[in-house]
Amino acid sequence: MQHEDFQSEQLYLHNARQYMEEILRDSARDLKTAQDNIRTSLADLDYLDSSLSYLNILANARFFEMAQTQQDSLLAVKNRPYFARIDFQRDGAVETEQLYIGKTSLFHRDTHEPIIVDWRSPVANVYYDGRLGHLSYDVRGEEYRGELHKKRQYKIEAGELLDIRDVDLTTTDELLQEALAGKADVRLTEIVSTIQKEQNDIMRAHLKQPIIVQGAAGSGKTTIALHRISYFLYTMGEHFNAKDLMILTPSKLFTNYIADVLPDLGVGNIRQTTYSDYVKAALKLKVKLAPDNVWLEQLIEEKPQPYEWLIALKGSLQFQQLLDRYVARLEHDMTAQFGDVFLEKYRIVKKARLQKLFAEEFAYLPIEKRLARIKKVLQADVKRKEKAVYDALSQRYEDTLDKILNGIRDQEKRRRLIFQYTDERDARLPQIKEEARTKTSTYMRRFKKVNVKAMYRELLTDPMLLAELAYDWTFEQQSQFLAFHQKEQWHADDLAALYYLTARIKGIDEAHKVKVVFIDEVQDYSVMQLAALQAGLETDMFTMVGDLAQGIHSYRSLTNWQDVQQLFPRVTYTTLQKSYRTTIDIMHVANDVLSKMEDDLPLVEPVVRRGEKPRFIARHTFDVETVANEVARMRQHSFRSIALICKSTSDAVDYAERLRDVLDVQLLTTDSELDQQKLLIVPSHLAKGLEFDAVIVTAFDVPFYDRPLDRKLLYVALTRAMHALTLIGPSTDAFLLNDATLVDEV
Repeated sequence: MQHEDFQSEQLYLHNARQYMEEILRDSARDLKTAQDNIRTSLADLDYLDSSLSYLNILANARFFEMAQTQQDSLLAVKNRPYFARIDFQRDGAVETEQLYIGKTSLFHRDTHEPIIVDWRSPVANVYYDGRLGHLSYDVRGEEYRGELHKKRQYKIEAGELLDIRDVDLTTTDELLQEALAGKADVRLTEIVSTIQKEQNDIMRAHLKQPIIVQGAAGSGKTTIALHRISYFLYTMGEHFNAKDLMILTPSKLFTNYIADVLPDLGVGNIRQTTYSDYVKAALKLKVKLAPDNVWLEQLIEEKPQPYEWLIALKGSLQFQQLLDRYVARLEHDMTAQFGDVFLEKYRIVKKARLQKLFAEEFAYLPIEKRLARIKKVLQADVKRKEKAVYDALSQRYEDTLDKILNGIRDQEKRRRLIFQYTDERDARLPQIKEEARTKTSTYMRRFKKVNVKAMYRELLTDPMLLAELAYDWTFEQQSQFLAFHQKEQWHADDLAALYYLTARIKGIDEAHKVKVVFIDEVQDYSVMQLAALQAGLETDMFTMVGDLAQGIHSYRSLTNWQDVQQLFPRVTYTTLQKSYRTTIDIMHVANDVLSKMEDDLPLVEPVVRRGEKPRFIARHTFDVETVANEVARMRQHSFRSIALICKSTSDAVDYAERLRDVLDVQLLTTDSELDQQKLLIVPSHLAKGLEFDAVIVTAFDVPFYDRPLDRKLLYVALTRAMHALTLIGPSTDAFLLNDATLVDEV
């Protein structure tokens, strides 16, 4: 039955879209005017008197940028201008405001009345956070109270109003259910309309404090990180711009996956990169890294790992302490190089003062920046004391000549000494200025520039140096460490150490610094990686989202959040246990695996959304026909994105080759751009963070064993499915299921 306000709401939508069209026409005209003005100003440029033309160019360029931004934001939402409405009456007000909430704001140019309110605005928080009744919201520390009379949701497609839902305490959020039932390739960009209270609280949490989010699979961690970026720029735009922010993703594959989300949220120019790519760019490093995930692949295939302890060590705070000792050793050697500073045999600066500047007063700076600061201090001291030295030396000669004139009676001797000291004075006094000019640079030459890469390589290969610094290691550990690094091969784990040493010794170039960092899948970072970032960027404004249950790199990365909390003393910690991705039937299977884990994490609470029961197909070997038939069945259910997830990369390569003759397949790598039209074949470790309409998980020659790594790989694979899940293998034991009744055997 049609909603009673359908006609009036349809009229409001029609008027809003018409007004947007009017604004877009004006924007197009403004853009053309600005372009014409810029061309005219460029043509009028006169190298003798160009200041006015330059000012015109700058003013029109700024105007062009503003018009372009407005045009882009309106074009992005033209077909769906808003998704909700609240009716809010402030305390003391006679009228109730009807506020329509969308992805951007739009105000009437004449009346300044809001036509659409941005979802990031303080009043929109009432929609996400408030229930009907009396409530309050905050605007820059000022509290506004009032009565929320209505929360309404709209289904709008291609500019047409399809449905209206009024939400109150007794209704379920039907639009959320519909959004969750949607397809994987559009769900991320449309999630803003169905943000839940616990997600909203984290998005709007204190923006100048670090935050850790332990979120279950499908709880919206990536959504929260991306929307928090958008909210941050909306709220703090006066103090920060997009280039001050950076989001670190686990792979280029994941970066490509989320590529459309930030522009859709009105965010442009933010740095999106991986940890390795960022560090190599920041340090201008040209090193060939060993293949990423090589250690993980070997662990998955159960190959012997004699150096596993070493990889874990290089990601630990213990390794940071070793690097700190190395830097302290360098500081000690440099401190010893300071000496008294003389100008024409006069001591103008004591070495003790310079040593104090270096070791204490400027200790907060990287070593080479301390030296640069000391150089400036020395230049100022030399300049200030140059005249005093000149005057003192000149006075000494005057006194000496006076004594000769008045104290020596022998005329010949007096004449000879006067000539001698006069010539000496005339030679020495002019040299003071010349010596003062070069004194600082000559003095500072004793401090050689540090080659951080060579310095770090020395630590990896010099047995005497390692014995000195790693005095708490066993002889066997030191020997294995040196043997492992005998051949010069660089690993991703070395990047954090190089970045940390550079931060401590040289400082990170300002062009590669950001003020705010967002990290997705943070459970796969080591504490050393986070410590290096914190030291180099000189900020603790980190938003870190992850899930320890998906920590497949735990052999070298985080196994708890306590280490991160120790590293970021101001951090707030919060959890999300509700999953919005999978059906309750799929989540039961995933929870069965989660219950076996040692991380002591609570089971995930799925949103009550039913679907088909996960299927199990018994096959002892990989069968092309079985997979092809299952993919065809999934296509018949209108599932667009379908993935086959297997345990290892070697399996993925093998299965992709076998399936090419019967199916259009894409083997995903870390650099892939997803083609949703094809069957996506994914090794389990690369599936993290992704989601698909339907998933097939296989376990043939090598099952998932009941060990920590395999449990996490399987859990990741199972929780990628939104609507349908099929397991193909020799038995349900190959998928670690305690309860075989959770799946339908086909």
